[in-house]
Amino acid sequence: MFFFKRLKKRQYFLQQGEVCGHFCFIVSGAMRQYSIDEKGAEHVIQLGIENWWMGDRESIVTLTPSKYNIDAWENCQLLTISHADTISLLDQIPSVRKMLQIMEEKNSIANQKRLNSTISLAADSRYAEFVKEYPNFMQRFPQHIIASYLGITKETLSRVRRGTVL
Repeated sequence: MFFFKRLKKRQYFLQQGEVCGHFCFIVSGAMRQYSIDEKGAEHVIQLGIENWWMGDRESIVTLTPSKYNIDAWENCQLLTISHADTISLLDQIPSVRKMLQIMEEKNSIANQKRLNSTISLAADSRYAEFVKEYPNFMQRFPQHIIASYLGITKETLSRVRRGTVL
């Protein structure tokens, strides 16, 4: 039910306006999910590295055009699976259903923490929390991508990293 796929750096897995047809498991490489606003600014929604899943759940479940782009930040090796095949696996193998339930719970908790951090913490605290939670991301993604993920400018991130937050 899984298909192997390679993406070169900057190659799209999904482009805004397309209906997402598959989820992907990252075997190797790094990816990002982002939107682009009317001014052309990118807003990073999710980052992923090895052993992470990527896809636009809203688009794949509702069969509506995606609001997001998902691309390879590094060369990637992926395992892809369609939504229909995912449902079939869940029906056939109870342990896969349990695994997915645990993954969904962890994802929900992470999203809740990120939302709380975004609306209640200063930039320096958000950055410290990010470094603590995702230390591997610091070597994999450039500062402007991390700043976008944190919802701050790259200049603010630079000040935070120097310890001179205004």
